[in-house]
Order: sequence, then C-alpha cells, then structure tokens
Amino acid sequence: MSPFRYPATVKVDPAGFYLVTFPDVPEAGTDATTREEALREAVDALIAALGGYVHAHWPIPKPSKAKPGQVMIPLPTLVTAKLSLYEAMREAGLNTIELGRRLGVSEGAVQRLLDLDHRSHIGQIEAGLQALGHRLVVEVQAA
Repeated sequence: MSPFRYPATVKVDPAGFYLVTFPDVPEAGTDATTREEALREAVDALIAALGGYVHAHWPIPKPSKAKPGQVMIPLPTLVTAKLSLYEAMREAGLNTIELGRRLGVSEGAVQRLLDLDHRSHIGQIEAGLQALGHRLVVEVQAA
C-alpha cells in the first residue's frame, strides 16, 4: 500500500453538495455537486493541504486505515515521490541548502523538487532520494 493514500469521508449536506473531508489532514476538504466530482477535487484539496505542511516544515501526517464508509484517496506518483523526499530529508535532519550541496544544485532547485505544484522530473527526485540513502520504487497494483 502506498504510504500516501488517505481515507476520506464523503457526506451530503442539506443543500445537496457532496462534502469530502480527511480525518488525518483536517486542512484538506472540498465540495461539489456530484460525488464523482467531489472525489476528483479531493485529490487537489489533499495536495494543497500537504503542500502547506511542506511549506511550514511540518511532518506529513501518516494515513490511518479507512473506516467503514470511507474511501481511500491515493496521491499521484510525482506527489508521492516529492513527499517521500521531503520525509527523507526530515529524517536525516537536512535542509534544502545541504541537499542542494550534495546534489550539486542550488537551494532553489531543491525547493522546486519539494513544491507539490511544480512539474519536477522524477529522475531529479530519485537522485535526491539516493543522496539520502533511499531508493524510489514504483509498484503497480490492480485497481
């Protein structure tokens, strides 16, 4: 299981909107007129909230197991890789300046690797993980 699949609760409010919330990431939430649209938007809401955690230098919350009635929301591969790099940096006690030095790139380049909205090259994130003694592994699972 991906370390970045979060349980979400979907409820319908009195006006008929579908509300999606995340018990592990209370800053993330969204609503929409259909359940399908709300679940699609939930990914963006989760990415935005977790990007705030990275920006604030907070630890990324560990996802809990889904409770009955909850749905699991997986993050895109690139976002998962970026969050893995961020967590590896936190574990190693490294800042962006030191990782940049190890990679031979600027601090700004490392900051872009950690920016969940930036379209980084996966190979750069993989290099960052390798510099920290980690390996990027992509696992494909049936839906």
